[in-house]
Amino acid sequence: MEVIVRPTRESAVALVARLIADRLRARPELVLGLATGRTMEQVYQALIASGVSFARATTFNLDEYIGLGPESPHSYAYYMRARLFDHVDIDPANTHLPDGTASDLKQAAADYERLIREAGGIDLQLLGIGESGHIGFNEPLSAISSRTRDKTLTPTTRRQNAAMFGGDPERVPTRALTMGVGTILEARELLLLACGSAKAEVVARAVEGPITASVTASALQLHANCKVVLDEEAAALLKGRDYYDFVFRNEPDWAAYQDTDAPPAPPAKR
Repeated sequence: MEVIVRPTRESAVALVARLIADRLRARPELVLGLATGRTMEQVYQALIASGVSFARATTFNLDEYIGLGPESPHSYAYYMRARLFDHVDIDPANTHLPDGTASDLKQAAADYERLIREAGGIDLQLLGIGESGHIGFNEPLSAISSRTRDKTLTPTTRRQNAAMFGGDPERVPTRALTMGVGTILEARELLLLACGSAKAEVVARAVEGPITASVTASALQLHANCKVVLDEEAAALLKGRDYYDFVFRNEPDWAAYQDTDAPPAPPAKR
């Protein structure tokens, strides 16, 4: 795991967007795992502005609420169209989300796993972290080996997501279909973005605490190619900060990313 701390939310977002854009330019057929949430909106805005092509890419989202169809403005399918898909050159047939309206949720989950396998697996998985410590909707006590399945959401998660439902946690669905922790860990590269002081405690537990099902994001410590990008507020409780900063300044792979206040560069004109 590598932990990169940037001075502001904007510079953390810019670094994540640059990494994704660079991966897409290096491999246009990238299989990209996507996440949702308010911070991710800024990542998608930066990717749209960069002009990077999604024409040959395939995407798989982490999760979807059970009971919300793709036309519901509260669904993640709607979110992804509004925030990214409708603004880039991606083929809609190559965009995938779990089917929260399926009559057989177990079969829908198995089908989603099959689609990921048929695509060759996920190359780069973008992640956020919930205040309950979840990645995707893998709430506390989710098994590290878990696969895509239906999960009941914690009150903490429903409160955190209430803003997208008019501020009322009771309007947030109680259940969701989510990639499992094991599914996420099979991606070839993981990229977690967290910003703000509300995430500081859970980030410290996930990055520097024990690996535990009580904080499912702590399972990322097991991954050989995981990058955690934070702003100063989200990094406030980390004990190993000096070393993390030293690695970012001195690892050759990060030399091109020192100016992370800059957004992804648009493609050169020909």
